[in-house]
Amino acid sequence: MTENVWTIDELVALTDKVQNGETEYNGKSFPFQYCELTEAEEPKLKLPSAGATEEETNEAYKEIGQGRILAMILKANGKNPDGASITEENWSLIPSTVRWGVSNFILGSADDANFRELDETSA
Repeated sequence: MTENVWTIDELVALTDKVQNGETEYNGKSFPFQYCELTEAEEPKLKLPSAGATEEETNEAYKEIGQGRILAMILKANGKNPDGASITEENWSLIPSTVRWGVSNFILGSADDANFRELDETSA
């Protein structure tokens, strides 16, 4: 069995590469693009205070996550304006189910499902 290993050059190249994704909603697909961020490109958002309620903490982390996803999308849009489907102006107007699908794809949830499929069929 051959083990796949990332090289530093491959990882660095990901921060310049526009990647494409797709999510399904109500029987139709929705394509989008995104680009990996470097640490310097990560959005600077406040962490919840130590005395925050659970609801305030959850809301703060939701904003951090959504800010990161939007930054990844906007970076790709800057590199490939013709491929933009999501913009800063329309992100908050997209149905939340679609936004969750986009977010899950970008954060790797879709990849985890694909790995499970491969494991089950290769056994």
